[in-house]
Amino acid sequence: MISNYVLRFVRARFPVLISIVVLALAVLFWWIRSSRIHESAARSSATPSAQPTNVSPSSAGSDSGSTLVYAHNLMLRKGPNFRVYVRWLRGQMTHARRGEVPSFDDPDSFFLDIRTGVLRANIGDIAIYLNSTNLTREMKNITLSGDGDQMKLKGTIHKVVPIPIELTATISATPDNRIRLHVTKITALKIPVKGLLGGFNLTLANVFKSESIAGLQVSGNDIFLDTSLLLPPPHIRGQLTAVRIVNPDLEEVFGNAEKDVEKVEEWRNFLRLAGGSLDFGKLTMHHVDLVMIDISNDAWFDIDLANYQNQLVNGYTRMTPQAGMQIFMPDLSRLPKNTNTNVSIEWLKNRNLPPPLDVTSKTKQSAQ
Repeated sequence: MISNYVLRFVRARFPVLISIVVLALAVLFWWIRSSRIHESAARSSATPSAQPTNVSPSSAGSDSGSTLVYAHNLMLRKGPNFRVYVRWLRGQMTHARRGEVPSFDDPDSFFLDIRTGVLRANIGDIAIYLNSTNLTREMKNITLSGDGDQMKLKGTIHKVVPIPIELTATISATPDNRIRLHVTKITALKIPVKGLLGGFNLTLANVFKSESIAGLQVSGNDIFLDTSLLLPPPHIRGQLTAVRIVNPDLEEVFGNAEKDVEKVEEWRNFLRLAGGSLDFGKLTMHHVDLVMIDISNDAWFDIDLANYQNQLVNGYTRMTPQAGMQIFMPDLSRLPKNTNTNVSIEWLKNRNLPPPLDVTSKTKQSAQ
């Protein structure tokens, strides 16, 4: 009897039970889905975007990152007898030693990594540098000349008696960013030499100290030059795409810089640094925002890293609202011989004494 009653009860209520189960499963599914959506939203809000869209170029450089470099018509002195003429440059300054901030006072402390740029070096300066170093064993009194992809190197070899020789080479850029000199002709005493100086029991490897000079390699009829190692600091690196003689200079092209040079033809001469950290003198600038501007109306902005402090002293410096610095600097050749910028304690004690003359002149300039 009881079992029949239970059976009739279940049959009567079966549709209702099915509806309750279905409703419970639906509620459970909705709750699980809602929880997952909330968790996903929480994770996305806690993770920063990999590509922020509202970051200005000036704020993109972090304090610990590299310093961006922009330069136009910059004559950079590298040591006492070598100059690099930067027609246009876009790249970055990276530290040469881990954990050390690049310093203007130490050209060995950083590399100039060029993205795009056109640089020139006077071939007379290159010859002076070659004669002042130990790149060659036998050759002295080196002079250079050429045009386009052809270069001539003249010198004197001392083998019992001095013998004047001349090397003719084709110049080109290699895929590993070196300069290749492919020697095509050699003359001694103005007489063609068969082979590589074979009549004098000499080869290019005998003439150049390739095994002891970083950045110099001799292989058969080829001389390979790595200027990032051979030349005085700061060391310049980048993707070298072309090299040629544009008298009186040797020109190097990095990246696709030909179009950039055309666009900036009328720009002022300047050096701009942005981002990262930089030491100069007793100061350290974080999140660098510094521009040096040539106040001389000439072809090149002459900066000497060994004496740039004198250029700063004789220039005019002002701060920007963003705590950046703008420095208007004279060329090295236009610096006064005697400059006294000291302020004595006697001047501080007497408010009736006039300000130093250079302060007065700069104040007048800022008021104009």
